[in-house]
Amino acid sequence: MADLHTTSATELMERHRGLLRRDGTELALLDAREPTEFTRRHLLYAANLPPTHVGLEASARIPRLGTPVVVCDDGGGEAAAVALELTVLGYTDTAVLEGGIDAWAAAGGELYSGINVPSKLFGELVEAHFGTPHVTATELAGWLADGRDVVVVDSRTRREFNRMSIPTGRSCPGGELVRRVHELVDDATTVVVNCAGRTRSIMGAQSLRSAGMERVVALKDGTMGWELAGLELQHGCDELVPEPGVDGRQQSLAAARAVAQRCGVKTIGRDQLAGWLAQSDRTTYFMDVRTPEAYAAGHLADAVCAPGGQLVQATDEYLATRGARVVLADHDGIGATMTASWLIQMGWDAWVLEPNWLAETGLVTGGNDDAEAARRSRQPALPYDPEDAEVARAAMQAYLDWEIALPDQYARDDLVGFQFR
Repeated sequence: MADLHTTSATELMERHRGLLRRDGTELALLDAREPTEFTRRHLLYAANLPPTHVGLEASARIPRLGTPVVVCDDGGGEAAAVALELTVLGYTDTAVLEGGIDAWAAAGGELYSGINVPSKLFGELVEAHFGTPHVTATELAGWLADGRDVVVVDSRTRREFNRMSIPTGRSCPGGELVRRVHELVDDATTVVVNCAGRTRSIMGAQSLRSAGMERVVALKDGTMGWELAGLELQHGCDELVPEPGVDGRQQSLAAARAVAQRCGVKTIGRDQLAGWLAQSDRTTYFMDVRTPEAYAAGHLADAVCAPGGQLVQATDEYLATRGARVVLADHDGIGATMTASWLIQMGWDAWVLEPNWLAETGLVTGGNDDAEAARRSRQPALPYDPEDAEVARAAMQAYLDWEIALPDQYARDDLVGFQFR
């Protein structure tokens, strides 16, 4: 520990305030404990990176070796181990938080429980700010039984959808909603967006509403709410909302342009991106926000696979360096624009790559399965699927109650920077 730099909780708080002021600085805040410990209590913007994952993930999550990094734990020594390993890997500005997360709390900082907390908090605030409407599971079941003109779209990953889904539902990962849903509906159709719990339901529904669709609601509490209402889920489904035709694509493009203008989403070209990626004094994340299947079929060499809905849902897992730029790519700019619009409102400096690159030669094929497997292994399983049904129901309700209560902490925390547009 004697050879490692340290920083105090008050110094870290001031650096957080500088980031909120957009003062041009960067900071990667890492929590070095194991995922189960991290989930119990941690700093809001901390990215979980235990010692066993540093070699696998550091370069993707903190791509610039000169990035200022602060590592914390709760006194178990993991922070020093991670800081030392980062130094060996070539990171030049790494420090350990003195006193760990307890020192942060003693200095008046908030500690949060759970996973993907910045994104889940943001989702709750989106619902409150925009008044995103919802339907309960019991109400939706009645609509379906009555034959009402309803389209149910599941904004989770296809893997999650296949595991369990709402009857009649179709898979449409969140970053694809605005591109694909227009063609499914007419003026009388109601679109219901669901996920497993709350965040992706809210964000998916509000994305469509922000893109000009009025008859859109979120399924309150997602598949958890459906089970808590005593309703049966489907298993093994794999029906995907297809790519749109010409008319649907034109509607989606027009909607995305309107969102870009309102939220200040700007585009850049390949030359400018190359210059940014080559900078040694500023971090630029470059993310391909299409589906994993589209990414595997052909992507630019420097792009990381980060499907748009998942990126917004789990910013702490993809973007460890606050204050960094984020450049998003897809084949037509629709999903990239919608994703950038939310990242901007979360405080990120987000841009869209001009969508004319897919015809280029030299695209890379194949996915980043190892990185995705590492990301999933770092996430503790949500405790709502044990064999005992009553235990499962209690755990699901506790999880939903936790998520709904996040804005109460937000009201006490002066280090959160969201700006709605």
